Amino acid sequence: MRPTTPVAVPLAPAVTDPAELERETGVARLFELHYTSMLRLAVLLGADDPENVVAEAYYQIYRKWRRLRDVEAAEAYLRSTVCNLTRMRIRHLQVARKHVENPPELTDETVASAESTALLRDDQRVLIDALQQLPARQREALVLRHWLGLKESEIAATMGISCGSVKTHTSRGLAALTQAMETRR
Repeated sequence: MRPTTPVAVPLAPAVTDPAELERETGVARLFELHYTSMLRLAVLLGADDPENVVAEAYYQIYRKWRRLRDVEAAEAYLRSTVCNLTRMRIRHLQVARKHVENPPELTDETVASAESTALLRDDQRVLIDALQQLPARQREALVLRHWLGLKESEIAATMGISCGSVKTHTSRGLAALTQAMETRR
């Protein structure tokens, strides 16, 4: 037998373009810093597949990185994208369910993703259930305000609405959430 010589396996080509290198490092840093919070945001907004929503949001920001006017605004763009993608998927599911003859009934045995389950403690489930019953805009406004701690102007920019509408959605959402929580006691 002849001894075999090691075969060199080609690695991925190194990025040499400075703009491409900036994009790669920028998106990687954004991922390290904000992936978990974006995943939680998608869960709280009611995404049925939060991991896919967040992955799609990172893909969108990766594609549009060079068009960002301010790299510091990347987190806000990412947050906006997660909100929009979640909203689109919820709408799509609502339309799809209307066209299904016998929609499946959701039961307590419906299995959530491991990430969703790990993110929610038992004492939060009642609150999350009540939050999921709110209209989408009210839920988004409350999550962005009270979970992420955004200012009204940031929420307005994220949701694509006016500051006055943010106040209205937040106020109505809190009233409905309070009422729902009190009836469950």
